[in-house]
Amino acid sequence: MLPGKELIESVRRKAHEYDKFSGCSQSVLLSLQEEFGIGNKESFKSASVFGGGVSYQGETCGALIGALMALGLVVGREKMEDTPTYRLAMKPAIEICNRFKEELQSQLGFGQSLTSSLCKDIQRNIYGRSFDMTNEEDYQAFLAAGGHGDEGCPKVCAIAAQVAAEKILEIMKQ
Repeated sequence: MLPGKELIESVRRKAHEYDKFSGCSQSVLLSLQEEFGIGNKESFKSASVFGGGVSYQGETCGALIGALMALGLVVGREKMEDTPTYRLAMKPAIEICNRFKEELQSQLGFGQSLTSSLCKDIQRNIYGRSFDMTNEEDYQAFLAAGGHGDEGCPKVCAIAAQVAAEKILEIMKQ
Protein backbone atom coordinates (compact mmCIF):
# COMPACT_ATOMS: atom_id res chain seq x y z
CA MET A 1 0.00 0.00 0.00
CA LEU A 2 1.27 3.48 -0.88
CA PRO A 3 2.00 6.08 1.83
CA GLY A 4 -0.97 8.28 2.84
CA LYS A 5 -0.80 11.26 0.50
CA GLU A 6 0.31 9.18 -2.48
CA LEU A 7 -2.47 6.66 -1.84
CA ILE A 8 -5.10 9.38 -1.63
CA GLU A 9 -3.87 10.96 -4.87
CA SER A 10 -3.86 7.56 -6.60
CA VAL A 11 -7.42 6.85 -5.42
CA ARG A 12 -8.54 10.29 -6.66
CA ARG A 13 -6.89 9.82 -10.05
CA LYS A 14 -8.29 6.33 -10.59
CA ALA A 15 -11.85 7.29 -9.59
CA HIS A 16 -11.67 10.31 -11.90
CA GLU A 17 -10.47 8.23 -14.86
CA TYR A 18 -12.80 5.27 -14.24
CA ASP A 19 -15.88 7.50 -14.32
CA LYS A 20 -15.18 8.35 -17.94
CA PHE A 21 -16.58 4.85 -18.61
CA SER A 22 -19.76 5.79 -16.66
CA GLY A 23 -20.79 4.37 -13.32
CA CYS A 24 -19.84 6.79 -10.55
CA SER A 25 -20.46 4.32 -7.75
CA GLN A 26 -18.29 1.64 -9.33
CA SER A 27 -15.60 4.19 -10.21
CA VAL A 28 -15.17 5.20 -6.59
CA LEU A 29 -15.53 1.71 -5.17
CA LEU A 30 -13.04 0.15 -7.60
CA SER A 31 -10.40 2.80 -6.94
CA LEU A 32 -10.70 2.14 -3.19
CA GLN A 33 -10.80 -1.63 -3.63
CA GLU A 34 -7.60 -1.57 -5.65
CA GLU A 35 -5.64 0.70 -3.35
CA PHE A 36 -6.80 -0.80 -0.04
CA GLY A 37 -7.11 -4.44 -1.13
CA ILE A 38 -10.73 -4.65 0.04
CA GLY A 39 -13.81 -6.26 -1.45
CA ASN A 40 -14.02 -8.48 -4.50
CA LYS A 41 -15.68 -8.78 -7.89
CA GLU A 42 -19.10 -9.32 -6.29
CA SER A 43 -18.92 -6.14 -4.23
CA PHE A 44 -17.82 -4.26 -7.36
CA LYS A 45 -20.72 -5.74 -9.36
CA SER A 46 -23.19 -4.80 -6.62
CA ALA A 47 -22.38 -1.12 -7.22
CA SER A 48 -23.49 -1.33 -10.88
CA VAL A 49 -26.97 0.06 -10.28
CA PHE A 50 -26.22 3.14 -8.18
CA GLY A 51 -25.03 5.55 -10.90
CA GLY A 52 -26.92 8.74 -11.63
CA GLY A 53 -28.28 8.92 -8.12
CA VAL A 54 -29.48 5.32 -7.71
CA SER A 55 -30.51 3.89 -11.06
CA TYR A 56 -30.54 7.30 -12.77
CA GLN A 57 -33.18 8.63 -10.37
CA GLY A 58 -31.25 11.70 -9.17
CA GLU A 59 -31.29 10.50 -5.56
CA THR A 60 -28.20 9.95 -3.38
CA CYS A 61 -25.02 10.57 -5.36
CA GLY A 62 -23.65 7.27 -6.68
CA ALA A 63 -20.06 8.39 -6.01
CA LEU A 64 -20.94 8.81 -2.34
CA ILE A 65 -22.61 5.39 -2.32
CA GLY A 66 -19.42 3.83 -3.71
CA ALA A 67 -17.41 5.57 -0.97
CA LEU A 68 -19.78 4.29 1.71
CA MET A 69 -19.69 0.78 0.25
CA ALA A 70 -15.90 0.81 0.58
CA LEU A 71 -16.18 2.03 4.15
CA GLY A 72 -18.62 -0.80 4.87
CA LEU A 73 -16.08 -3.29 3.58
CA VAL A 74 -13.65 -1.97 6.20
CA VAL A 75 -15.88 -1.37 9.25
CA GLY A 76 -19.15 -3.13 8.46
CA ARG A 77 -20.66 -5.97 10.40
CA GLU A 78 -20.40 -9.57 9.26
CA LYS A 79 -23.45 -10.89 11.13
CA MET A 80 -26.89 -9.33 11.18
CA GLU A 81 -27.16 -9.62 14.95
CA ASP A 82 -23.95 -7.61 15.50
CA THR A 83 -25.79 -4.38 16.28
CA PRO A 84 -22.86 -2.75 18.15
CA THR A 85 -20.62 -2.97 15.05
CA TYR A 86 -23.49 -1.63 12.92
CA ARG A 87 -23.85 1.38 15.21
CA LEU A 88 -20.10 2.02 15.34
CA ALA A 89 -19.95 2.02 11.52
CA MET A 90 -22.41 4.90 11.34
CA LYS A 91 -20.05 7.46 12.88
CA PRO A 92 -17.42 7.34 10.11
CA ALA A 93 -20.20 7.03 7.51
CA ILE A 94 -21.78 10.27 8.73
CA GLU A 95 -18.34 11.90 8.73
CA ILE A 96 -17.78 10.84 5.11
CA CYS A 97 -21.18 12.21 4.06
CA ASN A 98 -20.55 15.58 5.70
CA ARG A 99 -16.97 15.87 4.47
CA PHE A 100 -18.07 14.93 0.94
CA LYS A 101 -20.48 17.87 0.83
CA GLU A 102 -17.85 20.22 2.28
CA GLU A 103 -15.23 19.12 -0.26
CA LEU A 104 -17.66 19.42 -3.18
CA GLN A 105 -18.46 22.95 -2.01
CA SER A 106 -14.78 23.83 -1.68
CA GLN A 107 -13.22 22.06 -4.67
CA LEU A 108 -15.99 22.85 -7.15
CA GLY A 109 -16.55 26.39 -5.86
CA PHE A 110 -20.30 26.19 -5.40
CA GLY A 111 -21.82 29.63 -4.84
CA GLN A 112 -24.26 28.38 -2.24
CA SER A 113 -24.05 25.79 0.51
CA LEU A 114 -24.66 22.22 -0.55
CA THR A 115 -27.22 20.91 1.92
CA SER A 116 -27.86 17.49 0.40
CA SER A 117 -26.00 14.66 -1.26
CA LEU A 118 -28.65 14.20 -3.94
CA CYS A 119 -27.29 13.72 -7.44
CA LYS A 120 -29.83 16.19 -8.84
CA ASP A 121 -28.72 18.89 -6.34
CA ILE A 122 -25.06 18.30 -7.13
CA GLN A 123 -25.85 18.50 -10.86
CA ARG A 124 -27.70 21.80 -10.31
CA ASN A 125 -24.64 23.24 -8.59
CA ILE A 126 -22.22 22.04 -11.28
CA TYR A 127 -24.26 22.49 -14.48
CA GLY A 128 -26.92 25.01 -13.47
CA ARG A 129 -29.65 22.38 -13.84
CA SER A 130 -30.37 18.74 -13.15
CA PHE A 131 -30.89 16.07 -15.80
CA ASP A 132 -33.31 13.17 -16.13
CA MET A 133 -30.82 10.44 -16.88
CA THR A 134 -33.63 8.04 -17.88
CA ASN A 135 -34.50 10.33 -20.80
CA GLU A 136 -32.11 9.90 -23.75
CA GLU A 137 -32.42 13.54 -24.84
CA ASP A 138 -31.69 14.78 -21.32
CA TYR A 139 -28.82 12.31 -20.95
CA GLN A 140 -27.29 13.66 -24.16
CA ALA A 141 -27.71 17.20 -22.74
CA PHE A 142 -25.86 16.01 -19.60
CA LEU A 143 -22.99 14.75 -21.74
CA ALA A 144 -22.96 17.96 -23.79
CA ALA A 145 -22.80 20.00 -20.56
CA GLY A 146 -19.63 18.13 -19.62
CA GLY A 147 -21.14 15.31 -17.58
CA HIS A 148 -18.14 13.04 -18.07
CA GLY A 149 -15.66 15.86 -18.60
CA ASP A 150 -12.84 16.60 -16.17
CA GLU A 151 -14.81 19.20 -14.19
CA GLY A 152 -18.03 17.17 -14.07
CA CYS A 153 -18.94 13.87 -12.51
CA PRO A 154 -15.40 12.45 -12.72
CA LYS A 155 -14.28 15.22 -10.36
CA VAL A 156 -17.18 14.38 -8.03
CA CYS A 157 -15.93 10.77 -8.06
CA ALA A 158 -12.40 11.90 -7.26
CA ILE A 159 -13.69 13.89 -4.29
CA ALA A 160 -15.79 10.99 -2.97
CA ALA A 161 -12.83 8.62 -3.30
CA GLN A 162 -10.52 11.12 -1.58
CA VAL A 163 -12.84 11.59 1.39
CA ALA A 164 -13.34 7.84 1.80
CA ALA A 165 -9.61 7.13 1.50
CA GLU A 166 -8.82 9.73 4.15
CA LYS A 167 -11.32 8.18 6.56
CA ILE A 168 -10.26 4.58 5.84
CA LEU A 169 -6.60 5.51 6.41
CA GLU A 170 -7.55 7.15 9.69
CA ILE A 171 -9.43 4.02 10.77
CA MET A 172 -6.59 1.71 9.76
CA LYS A 173 -4.12 3.74 11.86
CA GLN A 174 -6.22 3.24 15.01
